[in-house]
Amino acid sequence: VQLQASGGGLVQTGGSLTLSCATSRSRSSTNAMGWYRQAPGKQRDLVARITNGGSTNYAYSVKDRFTISRDDAKNTVYLQMNSLRPEDTGVYYCVVDLRSGANITGRGTQVTVSS
Repeated sequence: VQLQASGGGLVQTGGSLTLSCATSRSRSSTNAMGWYRQAPGKQRDLVARITNGGSTNYAYSVKDRFTISRDDAKNTVYLQMNSLRPEDTGVYYCVVDLRSGANITGRGTQVTVSS
């Protein structure tokens, strides 16, 4: 398994969750890791991304609420999600951008925020 994601679940509005994604790919073969979200009936959109150099970018809707970070010793990326809203509900996918230009998408993890 190249990507192993965990941490989804059910939480009330205003609650917090942390997603984690471990990759078996070496850091030297990757450029960045990130999280995408697909809400029911909608397209899959970028939530947050972090490069090997530590640069981050976020979807406007999650700025100041979500934080992406990485532990290079564990080849793992984390998404700390605070102040969750019902519109954050969806399947979250971990994605690794490879230096080859390709990317790997892991199996999604469901996040449900109840109102």
